Amino acid sequence: APYGLKMACGENPKRVYGSRGVSPSTRMGNVAGYRAAWIAAADYRDKMAAAEKGQGEAPLRDLKLETLVGVLDGEILIHNHCYRADEMAVMFEIANEFDYKISAFHHGVEAYKIADLLRENGTCAAVWADWWGFKMEAFDGIRENAAILDRADACTVIHSDDALGIQRLHQESAKVMGAAAQVGIDIPPERAIRWITSNAAKALGISDVVGTLEAGKMADITIWDGNPFSVYTKAQKVYIDGALAYERGNAAVNPVTDFSLGTSAQHGGAQ
Repeated sequence: APYGLKMACGENPKRVYGSRGVSPSTRMGNVAGYRAAWIAAADYRDKMAAAEKGQGEAPLRDLKLETLVGVLDGEILIHNHCYRADEMAVMFEIANEFDYKISAFHHGVEAYKIADLLRENGTCAAVWADWWGFKMEAFDGIRENAAILDRADACTVIHSDDALGIQRLHQESAKVMGAAAQVGIDIPPERAIRWITSNAAKALGISDVVGTLEAGKMADITIWDGNPFSVYTKAQKVYIDGALAYERGNAAVNPVTDFSLGTSAQHGGAQ
């Protein structure tokens, strides 16, 4: 997988740094800081390139700027923590100014307002099914967020930001399908499955090896006994890279983890 760089906009950086009495302490300060960093990175890259051609002296090596140059050169993917639509639009403006690509916006509770921008820029939105309102910039979320994005043919991903939720992304996706149906947006299961498979792989830059069932890709497969979006459906078999890693009822195959220590064997614990 390619390297990824997390950028944050909005309340988090202005709260964290503002509370320390340093910049940024406002949303405008956030953007000013981003632009200053990319300007410095572009200048560093230009001076390094010139020095390699014997045109001037190379600057002292700077690992922070080296990382940002990796983004400008397309070697490192940007994952942007962002909630508000206006801020995501500004992030696109910065990305266009410095010619780098945003692979995905994470959280994006207002992503439904800029579905067209996401589609046009080829940027994914990794969103929650129904979690919002826990801080000011997260107040304008709706349960149909992912459905509206999908209807606009924007790359839609369901994420969790939670150790338990990530185990049930198929059920999180089902919540979106249900909310969408109530407002007249019909999303068939074969399309919704992309939110937690191929689209997620695209956002991470690994769609060439995982995300779909194709010859030449890693055979990471779950076999269910029914519709995977139903709470009554159970996983019967799991293959990882073509090898059977789990089979319901087959203790000889199923792994034992630290989570099962201290639990009786009768309830699936370590023996």
